[in-house]
Amino acid sequence: MADEPPRRKGKRQTKFQRAADGSMTLMEHLMDLRSRLMIAVLVILVGTALGLVFSKQAIEFLAQPYCNTPAANIEDSEQVLCNFTLNSPASHIALYLKVSLYMGLVATSPLWLYQLWAFIAPGLHRNERRYAYTFIGIAAPLFLGGALLAYFVVSHGIQFIMVLQEGTGFQIALNLEEYINFYLTVMVVFGIGFEFPLIMLMLNVMGLVTAKRMRGWWRIVVVVSFIFTAIFTPTPDPFGMTALAICMLILYGMALVVAHLNDKRKGITDEDEWDDEEASDIGSADDVAAASSIAASGLDDEDYPEERRNRLGRRVDGYDDIT
Repeated sequence: MADEPPRRKGKRQTKFQRAADGSMTLMEHLMDLRSRLMIAVLVILVGTALGLVFSKQAIEFLAQPYCNTPAANIEDSEQVLCNFTLNSPASHIALYLKVSLYMGLVATSPLWLYQLWAFIAPGLHRNERRYAYTFIGIAAPLFLGGALLAYFVVSHGIQFIMVLQEGTGFQIALNLEEYINFYLTVMVVFGIGFEFPLIMLMLNVMGLVTAKRMRGWWRIVVVVSFIFTAIFTPTPDPFGMTALAICMLILYGMALVVAHLNDKRKGITDEDEWDDEEASDIGSADDVAAASSIAASGLDDEDYPEERRNRLGRRVDGYDDIT
């Protein structure tokens, strides 16, 4: 049973208190979930509508790295969105709606995340809620930091690609919808990559991983970080891959320091756990006396009980009355 906040005598219980002490029925829980989901959807729709007002500016902001390259063929400052192309006359409408939806999700995330949290929180203990508040407060800036890094990585990557394209005689005409989708996908992937050290720290706080074990995994973390960045970094230049990998390793080092302090607070030392490459001490082996052998031919008829001799005597051609 989750811890519930104290309440005064004679005062009516709040919905949070009723959910925490288990007095709400299943139907009441479902009604509460439905109402909170409806509020979350309504908040996202309002944020999307507001984002639609600024969607054009957002698209121009994302297109700026390409527009700054010589291949964009900008002849004057009044040219809009460089020389991007669209697949259909209605493609720009779907693009504006998609960008405004992303903007609405990000801008209203504190509100709709609170609705989801208010439904889950009554089932958690007080200390679990405290940890959750801390991790959520750290996760949001980390995700935004990863998305911001993705913007600069893609910007430098596009400039690197355009430098390689110069002198080839080819004319590049990027599709605006594919370009924006690519940009948004990379920003989400980088944001998720920044959450990896926080997940490891969460496992340490839960007691599933110690700081010593995290320190022993540093080689694996380095390899996995560079593999992750090599797969999801969209451009072939080494700048993007190295930048994301170094940031992930720095964040992992910070998580390792916090995990060490947390283990020290709990009284967990390095001697309490064996290293991954260290053999465990199984102690000295006890002396075992040799077993005495019994020769089959040394058994006489008198060694068998009477019943056993009778059963042997009833065998016919090697078969007894059972087989």
